[in-house]
Amino acid sequence: MTQAARYTSPAQFTLAEGWNLTRLTPPSRLFGANGLRTGPDGRVYVAQVAGSQISALDINTGNLETISAMGSDIVAPDDVAFDPTGDLYITEYYDGRVSVRESRGSTRLLRDDLPGVNGITFHQGRLFVNECRIGGRLMELSLDGGAPRILLENLPMPNGMEVGPDGKLYYPVLGTNEIWRIDPDGNGEPERVAADLGVPDAVKFDSEGFIVSTQVASGEVLRINPRNGDRTVLANLNPGLDNLTFVGDRLFVSSFTGQITEILEGGRTRTALADGLTWPLDLTVGPDGTLYIADGTFLLALEPSGELRTLGMLFSPGYPGYIRGMTAVGDGEFIVAGNGTVSRYNAVTAESEVLAEGLDQLYGVAVSANGTIAVADLGAGKVVAVGSSGQVEELASGLHDPMGVAFTADGTCLVSEAGAGRIVAINGSSVDTIVDGLENPQGILVRGGVLYIVDVGTKALISFDLSTKIQQRVAGNLPVGAPEGVTPKPLLGLAPFSGPQGPFAGIAAGPDGTIYVSADAEGSVLALRKAV
Repeated sequence: MTQAARYTSPAQFTLAEGWNLTRLTPPSRLFGANGLRTGPDGRVYVAQVAGSQISALDINTGNLETISAMGSDIVAPDDVAFDPTGDLYITEYYDGRVSVRESRGSTRLLRDDLPGVNGITFHQGRLFVNECRIGGRLMELSLDGGAPRILLENLPMPNGMEVGPDGKLYYPVLGTNEIWRIDPDGNGEPERVAADLGVPDAVKFDSEGFIVSTQVASGEVLRINPRNGDRTVLANLNPGLDNLTFVGDRLFVSSFTGQITEILEGGRTRTALADGLTWPLDLTVGPDGTLYIADGTFLLALEPSGELRTLGMLFSPGYPGYIRGMTAVGDGEFIVAGNGTVSRYNAVTAESEVLAEGLDQLYGVAVSANGTIAVADLGAGKVVAVGSSGQVEELASGLHDPMGVAFTADGTCLVSEAGAGRIVAINGSSVDTIVDGLENPQGILVRGGVLYIVDVGTKALISFDLSTKIQQRVAGNLPVGAPEGVTPKPLLGLAPFSGPQGPFAGIAAGPDGTIYVSADAEGSVLALRKAV
């Protein structure tokens, strides 16, 4: 199916009287963009880890077709390659699987025991893959599912690779910032081709036999002579580049943000597919009213002009890792949660301090007026308080998928139990129901004595007056959660990049009373305002 956006709501927004809604960022067409490969039909096939989706882009018309949709058998596809018959082979990074989507549309599993499997390529009918993890392997896979032939072991995060004109298999190594090559038949020792790059995460070859490589940390697209390592910069883009492909002599690169860029002569570029938010999670508002967005691998600031400014990303110095929950505590300073770790992150100085670690799947985080940090640990079914010196105190346990946390004016901690469909208050050793009858409550906040709830199950924003107990449906048909009829398969995650990943429709309030909601389904941020 041809798609104008990755999610289309079946109905228009509904709003309570006196409320209005605007999109602050446009809907995204992809769930980010990872592995790229030109198909036999001349289209560019795009793997999208966050959305468990594969799409095909017509580079001439801009038409985008979903090839494998969220909820299908393919989970978290990271890279793709075609065999000589036109079957598509896919690495499923978080599940450690390699699957095959046959040209007639059916899917079958080739292997499921390759943790962190990522880079993939065919050469003369032979299939090669590697594992992007510390201690990863590079191997040749049997097409009948037999045991792999290990070429190399203990590699520090190899990634997107390709066989060069010399018949050698070239692979980048993120952990050492280098590009290497090896004889795929195992003859001789591996050879280093280039070093001190911008953290290479993919290599391909142009028609003249030169390496072209994306640099995830620097945003450079490099052309490298495989004979002597000399390099030239083809283009300077933003950090977060992931992969590349050639359509004839035309070069296209992907970005975590979902942008596909054509690299032209003289360092010029053309946007083949515009970017957007990959997976907006939690939101928070700084003291000056700036809205901040946790977008998977990025922390972003939304400028009044509507421009998104990157404050940090997964591969930048001092970044605290994958962020799911966050709250602003000062100018450029945040308390963030993710990967089982709670940290204080200063985006201005690019420094982070670990406050607590060894937790499980962390979601919402809130800070009370007296400085108490509360964090929802969905994996352990509990809410914990984290002290300034790192001490962790369990506030409540036995909760069913706790996700959002917020404090009332008197310091009571409220929690959304997504699995139980309710909001509870933690009062000492007791847990009391405040609102029930919900379907899948996630982000929550308290403002002016009113509790606001993003109920993903009903795709609604709900208000609940904590004094009068009056409940109101502020907005409905919101683009949050999965499309109707789709049950997303969990993304297991893999260190050091992230723990298990899951959606989280965050919510925040501005000083003027604007309510901001993460429209995670379509990749946008919504602003809801009440007329005064």
